[in-house]
Amino acid sequence: MKKSGNKKNQKAGSPPAPGRVQLFDLMRGFAIALMVGYHFCFDLKHFGLTQFDFKHDLFWLAARSLILSLFLGLVGISLVLATAGGFNLRRYFTRLGWLAAAALLTSISSRMIFPESWIFFGVLHLILFASIVGLAFVRLYWLNLGLGILIILAGLTFQHPVFDHPWLQWMGLVTHKPITEDYVPLMPWLGIVLIGSFLGKFFLRSSWKPVLAAWRSNHSIARMLALAGRHSLLIYMLHQPVLMGLLWVGLRALNMG
Repeated sequence: MKKSGNKKNQKAGSPPAPGRVQLFDLMRGFAIALMVGYHFCFDLKHFGLTQFDFKHDLFWLAARSLILSLFLGLVGISLVLATAGGFNLRRYFTRLGWLAAAALLTSISSRMIFPESWIFFGVLHLILFASIVGLAFVRLYWLNLGLGILIILAGLTFQHPVFDHPWLQWMGLVTHKPITEDYVPLMPWLGIVLIGSFLGKFFLRSSWKPVLAAWRSNHSIARMLALAGRHSLLIYMLHQPVLMGLLWVGLRALNMG
């Protein structure tokens, strides 16, 4: 009996979807570690323990851009890998539901803590938006690279007062940054997601994909980062309450002593 080399639901000539790629989990875990360190320094300033200038200092601006670029680029890569072997509707909407709940909780909690600068369109809101819109781009290849670069350039160079309207600020292109604790607008940041989609497709088509997909590190740090990368949303939601709580308890203990 002749064996079939492809699954019935896989298109002929399309690359098979890889399993969980530790390399990308490591990259996401590395981004998580950078984010936790960044927010710890932010919390130190919040409690008056440092004088870091997060709004103007080039180091902190570059650090934020690097962390966001890692996260959003991996969103694009993950979209391509997750749909390469077929679209799992249940898994997709489960993830989308968790993202929507996390984004809503972020907005509500920030409104309670920072009523004048609450988060209306931060990184989770953009990831949620990109996870929906990005499905239309997962089958594209070089066009994603071109569109991504164009969106980034537009977001960095074009401004118009019409986008300063509160209902349009989420798109970017504003003449002045709105007062909010986390602002990750569509332009330029959606461009990073599309470039990530290009890189994901490049990975699937590359000759060294089997080597990278099969690579595993048993180093304890690598395993910890990969674990963090697999649970990035949970860590994102919990790390700030934990950090601020520990700092508050530590300061209270020092003052009482």
